[in-house]
Amino acid sequence: MNHTPVAPRGDIARHVGELWTSSQRRASAIHEISYRACFKPQVPRFFIERFTKEGDVVYDPFMGRGTTVLEAVLLGRKAIGNDVNPLSLILVEPRLVIPTFAEVCERLDPIQTDRSLKAGMDLSMFYHEGTLSELLSLQRFLQLRKESGKEDHVDRWIRMVATNRLTGHSPGFFSVYTLPPNQATTPTSQRRINKARGQRPPYRNVRKLILRKTERILRAITPLERRRLAQGAEKVTLLNTDARGTSRIDGESVQLTVTSPPFLDIVDYATDNWLRCWFNGIDGSEIGKAITKSRSLDDWMNVMSGVFEELYRVTKRGGHVAFEVGEIRKKTIELEHSVIPIGGKAGFFVQTVYINQQQFTKTSNIWGIRNNVGGTNTNRIVLFQKR
Repeated sequence: MNHTPVAPRGDIARHVGELWTSSQRRASAIHEISYRACFKPQVPRFFIERFTKEGDVVYDPFMGRGTTVLEAVLLGRKAIGNDVNPLSLILVEPRLVIPTFAEVCERLDPIQTDRSLKAGMDLSMFYHEGTLSELLSLQRFLQLRKESGKEDHVDRWIRMVATNRLTGHSPGFFSVYTLPPNQATTPTSQRRINKARGQRPPYRNVRKLILRKTERILRAITPLERRRLAQGAEKVTLLNTDARGTSRIDGESVQLTVTSPPFLDIVDYATDNWLRCWFNGIDGSEIGKAITKSRSLDDWMNVMSGVFEELYRVTKRGGHVAFEVGEIRKKTIELEHSVIPIGGKAGFFVQTVYINQQQFTKTSNIWGIRNNVGGTNTNRIVLFQKR
């Protein structure tokens, strides 16, 4: 680990530096699924390797695409993941029990395209009519498999990949050029994009793109990763509930929590995922009501206070909570100053604040986040311990 202690602010030590090397930035291909505001796999791995041993329980109350859960399993730990957004389960569960490429081909082969199917809304700004017919046929096929009780790990994998391929900014997605795949724009905004770019939705072969993405992921997964996932899948617990009330998790059972909570009103998960909700038959308005979207710091602190009380209940004596925070609203709010007293009130001892220096991606720069200045993706993590 390459980090440099920084003079503490108050009595809280801060460590700033490169928390992982360039070689450690390489992550398993199993993480190649987009989700809004997800953090890099190296964040949970950094803490899992230092504060747990094989067989320990690692938890994420806001699991999103399942980064912490998957890293825990790959490292031989037991994992618990929770997210109030049901889309999270659709993205996480299939990557714990991975099908073979032949199984996916065989399952997709008998699906016939029914051009009489209707989407229930106008999606012509996103999809060619041929692509939409194929997508609707796949949607119906998967729904019938689920309703009949026949849904298995192959169906769930196909659903996960298709959900991830709905919209994007390359020919690898079902849609015309649009925003990156972790964020679906509105139909009105997409019409403006199409007009500005002089584009019309081209035909995309749904089956071919699902197989291409599947082959790419499966080819890059190592034999050890396959073995770890297969061994750990049965020991994983996935929940879909409010992080303030996780009664299914035993008290003092978790050795380490690594999580990145919703940051105030920075991300609107329901709006960003409206097309994913549509494809999976999920009521997006219900997600909007359930997911924390606090517009004031006081509201956010109230919600996180409840989360920390629950984390204290489930954490073992000597266990840790690595809680990612950010510099938000043009760097005017550093959330660690709000999180530290919340954790302390719940009973945790604050050990240190880790601040990772990094280079942002092109996508981050699109949103006006400069290297190590401002934004929500600064990898600022407050480390708590239960004594």
